[in-house]
Amino acid sequence: MTRRVFLMVLDSFGIGEAPDAAAFGDAGANTLAGVAKTGTLHLPTLSDLGLGNIDGVDCVVKSDNPKATYARLQEKSMGKDTTTGHWEMAGIISEAPMPTFPQGFPKELIHAFEKEVGRGTLCNLPYSGTDVIRDYGQEHVETGKLIVYTSADSVFQIAAHEDVVPLEELYEICRTARRLLCGKYGVGRVIARPFVGSAPNFRRSENRRDFSLVPPKDTMLNRISNAGLDAIGVGKIGDIFAMSGLTASYPTHSNGEGMAKTLELMQQNFHGLCFVNLVDFDMKYGHRQDALGYAEALNTFDRWLGNALPHLGEEDVLIVTADHGCDPTDNSTDHTREYVPFLMYGNGILSQNLGTVVGFDHISQTVCQLLQIK
Repeated sequence: MTRRVFLMVLDSFGIGEAPDAAAFGDAGANTLAGVAKTGTLHLPTLSDLGLGNIDGVDCVVKSDNPKATYARLQEKSMGKDTTTGHWEMAGIISEAPMPTFPQGFPKELIHAFEKEVGRGTLCNLPYSGTDVIRDYGQEHVETGKLIVYTSADSVFQIAAHEDVVPLEELYEICRTARRLLCGKYGVGRVIARPFVGSAPNFRRSENRRDFSLVPPKDTMLNRISNAGLDAIGVGKIGDIFAMSGLTASYPTHSNGEGMAKTLELMQQNFHGLCFVNLVDFDMKYGHRQDALGYAEALNTFDRWLGNALPHLGEEDVLIVTADHGCDPTDNSTDHTREYVPFLMYGNGILSQNLGTVVGFDHISQTVCQLLQIK
């Protein structure tokens, strides 16, 4: 019997273009291969588990005796964003894409938002998060108007300087936006993007918060917690699922915090799932086209993983996967439609190649089987 499952999502760690990548504008995308081109990638622990043995992966050393069950997963849902990917892992297939706003948000929505929060807005266009504070940050500081922007993903992002709009006010503004953004405006996430510093050196702080839609039906988190087991979220899992089904949530500000909290939980006694998101791969490196930083972050995770595996108990299973790609070497700062890895390790887990598995929901089925949940 499996007592604890540690499900670790390396946010945006794609391993090659999905068969329908071209339909998403992502032909040729390969986050792992792009990062490997830096020549600095060193992943002995992941290689030992079988990362290099996964179908289609040819830039990581293959193991002669991989220790994990391994596969590549192909997304069923019509999207390539964080919410869609995580929801599918947890058992929800999104057959229709969440709305995007490539021309900015409609005037009537922006006017309603401004009236509710008592502040004007700036920008209202698709924008890079670092560029938008460079271009609009000083005007925001001078006027107090909120910087509202979007991307190719289904997101409504609000940037504000922490000295101009205190964090709790910004989070409350995001909750108001979340309430307004429903129906045809029902974006996957409202994101608080606080920043600090002074022009021309504004920089994002680590106090980002995501406010997602409530999942439309039960996920594996609800099934696990309803069965009386623990369903613990680390990182932005609580935000992605709007806390639905979670018994505990530990928000973090970085990969380092997320890995430290996970190791701490490995040394605690609980029965159920620990669901972890490590967002730096996506937020700090993928979107910013920083392949070298991405490689260094993967190397750091690999070292951590090597130290963490001995802390797994006899009845524990660890799964490493991702929610989408974000190739830092392509010509876009957006997410990419890619296969993601599936590595499952634990006492009694067979070393086998499952090949290509269609559906991230393979994870929810696997987790529930391990925990003996319907």
